[in-house]
Amino acid sequence: MPELKNTITLLRIPFSFFLMPVFLLALSQVAEINLHHAISSFLIIHLLVYPASNGYNSYIDKDTGSIGGIEHPPQPGKALFYLTVIMDLLALCLGALWINYQFAFCLLLYILASKAYSSSWIRLKKYAFAGFLTVVFFQGAFTYYMSVAGITGRLMPLDKAGILMMLACSFQIAGAYPLTQIYQHEQDKADGVITLSYRLGYRGTFFFTIVMFAACNVFYFLYFDHIRRIEQFYTVQLFFIPLVAYFMFWFYKVWKDPRHASFKYAMGMNLAAALCMNACFSVLLISNHCQ
Repeated sequence: MPELKNTITLLRIPFSFFLMPVFLLALSQVAEINLHHAISSFLIIHLLVYPASNGYNSYIDKDTGSIGGIEHPPQPGKALFYLTVIMDLLALCLGALWINYQFAFCLLLYILASKAYSSSWIRLKKYAFAGFLTVVFFQGAFTYYMSVAGITGRLMPLDKAGILMMLACSFQIAGAYPLTQIYQHEQDKADGVITLSYRLGYRGTFFFTIVMFAACNVFYFLYFDHIRRIEQFYTVQLFFIPLVAYFMFWFYKVWKDPRHASFKYAMGMNLAAALCMNACFSVLLISNHCQ
């Protein structure tokens, strides 16, 4: 029973809440929502694919220090590995049966990228830029594309609007991701992993995030201007205000004392971002589809 409890804990299912904004954004922006497809793709992505990715990463890394969502992670057993394989296979089968093979293929690409990132054979995460770019593309642009494919049952056309939104999503992840690594510098280094955040340093990570979020905002503006819904850009800005406030408060703390680049503040930033962005994109969803 303790191993089962540890296995479930390391799937970090509640952590999917932090990864939900991109799906909600996609849901808010599609022209039409297929309710069956939307619910099915949401469940597959957030209750199977993301937890399986978390679990596989924990199985490979065997972390002894804090990880996203767990301050004191238990040690994984072999059962965790087998469960992640079952969950991945189930996600692919349900994706093909409930939606279509195109969506299932998108899931497969995401799963393979996740494995390449963590796997001891390829281990993209140990390379600062390759690991960073993998996460930025697959958790940003590609997740948006995959979510649209799941929600609508059709592949998203790569027109100007789609590309602008995919870029906005990737730059948003590019700004957020280094902040999730900032408290793990020593643990990652001991594991042979040199992250982009480690290379940038504590202050450099915050400056880098400012640049990435500024670029993200530019692409949001270009997207909403292009689709003639500029008022929704200003809605997004309102929900960014609490994030900017928390970010600047944390930046000030770290500038004064790098010890504040801690798990506590990083999870606070994650929670603030998830709450604000999930609320923001829910408002856009209601505005676009519930009137």
